[in-house]
Parts: sequence; structure tokens; C-alpha cells
Amino acid sequence: MSQKIRAVIVDDEPLARDRVRMLLAGVDDIAVVGEFGDGRSAVNGIRELRPDLLFLDVQMPEVDGFGVLHLVGAGRMPVTIFVTAYDQYALKAFDVSAVDYLLKPFDRERFLRALARARKQMPSADSQARLLSLLQHVAKNAFMERLVIKSAGRISFLKADEVDWIEAAGNYVRLHVARESHMLRETMSAIEGKLDPAKFVRIHRGAVVNLERIKELQPLFHGDHQVTLRDGSRLTLSRSYRENLERVLGRSL
Repeated sequence: MSQKIRAVIVDDEPLARDRVRMLLAGVDDIAVVGEFGDGRSAVNGIRELRPDLLFLDVQMPEVDGFGVLHLVGAGRMPVTIFVTAYDQYALKAFDVSAVDYLLKPFDRERFLRALARARKQMPSADSQARLLSLLQHVAKNAFMERLVIKSAGRISFLKADEVDWIEAAGNYVRLHVARESHMLRETMSAIEGKLDPAKFVRIHRGAVVNLERIKELQPLFHGDHQVTLRDGSRLTLSRSYRENLERVLGRSL
């Protein structure tokens, strides 16, 4: 008996997850091994479960479908069928990259067509190439280039590239820029998903760093590393986030 295709469903709407699960229940060779209602838990789940097939909602709060793709990395993503409500930009991005998507609301016939196309992409080398194309297309159009800072009744604008590193502060983040710092009402997960992952990498649960500001890395204990920035700031690259930096650098630490 052939091994079943392992599928994961990601959508912030419980009814939408139920719909996909119900349609998959009639497909004998697919087993749903995980469901997630937000992008952050989906990233961790995909890394841990390593499914063969992923149904991924695009519009989710904080970390959306594109953010999940950025954080996991196209080379580590399973064959993916995106699920989206009407979004002209998103549909154009999918079409350009030849990535399949389901437009809500979809019927069983359309669902099965998408599933048939996904099967043809397994194993996932071709799918990963298409996801990389999607990632590159989105990167040219969607990443935050400037940040709006509100303080003492004033609004100022800050280029994202000027930020040295970002520190978590509850429901806020603290932007470290040269010798100044600015508070921004964003969660760490939300701002991480909006910044270019080729330039900004999360190295710790409470820190995102601008790669251009890293001066050196020094190994510590238990797989952690000390990250020294050009301004002398010292941060910690935790073992659990080391893979993020390795992926961008293209080498193991």
C-alpha cells in the first residue's frame, strides 16, 4: 500500500479549514496531519511536520501567507495551493509565478482541479522553483521600505534600511537606529513579515537584525552565538533561530 500524502491546512477562519478538511476527507490517499489558524504557528508547524502538501490562506493577521512563505523559505516549502479571497495583486503574483490558487468561495470541482495540478508537481522541486519565483515577485512589490513613527504629536518617516536592529517590547517594538531608538506599535511577528527577509533576519524571540549591520559572530554555549553589530551592540543568536540566518547566508554556522 502506497504511503499517503501528508497535508497541512492553514487558515485563520475555522469554517474555511473545515471546508478544506471536508473536501479532503473524500480523497483516499491524503491524510491531514496538521491545521493552524495563524501564520506564526504555521511556520513552526511546517518546519516540524514537513508535509507534502499545504493549503495556505493568504489573508491572515500579523503573518500572512506571503509571510509564511518568506519565513519558511521557498526551498523548504511543500507543494502549496494558496487559498485567497479576491485580491487583484495576489492573483497577478500567482499567475506570474505559475503557482496555483483557490479563489474563495470555491466549489468541489475547482478544488479537485487544483489538487490534480498539485499531484503533478510532486516531488516538490518544480513547486519550489515556482514558489521562489513567487517570492521574488512579491519581494519587488510588497516589502516595507519606510516606517512611520508617531511620537509627541509628530509623525516622522524612517527608511527601513536605516534600522540597525529591532527589539520586542510587548505589543510594541523598539527600533534601534544609530544612537536613537523609536517605539512602534507592531508585534515582532507582524513587522518581521513586512520586512525583506534577505535584509532582516530574526535571530532571537525578541530580536530582528539588519544583516548589513552585523560585524561578527562568535559561538557561545549550547549552539547559541553572540552577534556583534558595527556600532558595538551585542545580541544573541539563539539556537532555535540559527536556521534563519543560515538560510540567508547559504552556509552552516
